[in-house]
Amino acid sequence: MSLVSRVSFVGAGPGDPELITLKALRRLREADVVIHDRLVPVELLHEARADAEIIDAGKAPGRHCLAQVEINWLLVDRARRRGRVVRLKGGDPAVFGRLAEEIDAVRSAGLPFEIIPGVTAATAAAARAGISLTERGHASMVLLAAATDHTGRTSSALDWDLLARAEGTLVFYMGVRALETVTASLTALGRDPREPAIVVERAGAPDERIIAGRLGEIAAAARAAGAQSPAVLITGPTVASASAPLSTRRIPADASTPAALSTVDA
Repeated sequence: MSLVSRVSFVGAGPGDPELITLKALRRLREADVVIHDRLVPVELLHEARADAEIIDAGKAPGRHCLAQVEINWLLVDRARRRGRVVRLKGGDPAVFGRLAEEIDAVRSAGLPFEIIPGVTAATAAAARAGISLTERGHASMVLLAAATDHTGRTSSALDWDLLARAEGTLVFYMGVRALETVTASLTALGRDPREPAIVVERAGAPDERIIAGRLGEIAAAARAAGAQSPAVLITGPTVASASAPLSTRRIPADASTPAALSTVDA
């Protein structure tokens, strides 16, 4: 039997293992090699074959398990030598997942690849908070932004004036350490500091938390609550209808609806 080489870039979803797609799960079970990020639910790794090679390529803020060039090399090497490789990424691989760099490496090596999307943190966080990211007549756009760049500093590439004026929903990824700068930049340029906002920590995971408040106060509230990465900031007119009131909430592991939220003192 000839070796079938293929790299599948697979979205694992935001933390709840049940949010993975059927196609993604099938590729995971077929894989000869699984190269995964740190935020991938461990339950999904148990779906891999017993003889599959599992490689942890996880990155944490300020700490890289493997350099990006090493990950690129692994993708090509394992596809050539082992066959079917799954690059398992948290959320959706095409949303702030360094997907372009890895595609370039695989494409340059002449290897076939596919992209299997996943549930990204923005949609998962909104769903768990009981809100819609869009609303007819109030929020006709959703802007996804990385609050920090690859060095961990507040992104200097963002058009803050555009973000402040946008009549829609803003979602900032990788923003825990930059919350003060993000919110101050938006309000200084005219965004209403009274606008409802939430910080959703570990969206979809059993220990998920929602910290809710106003845009001008949410950074202080998140700091007081000890918010940790990964977390997303969502602000905009639709956030006012969130199931979480202006307090810190934790979602129990067995909660199936936002109505099951229980209050936790911040």
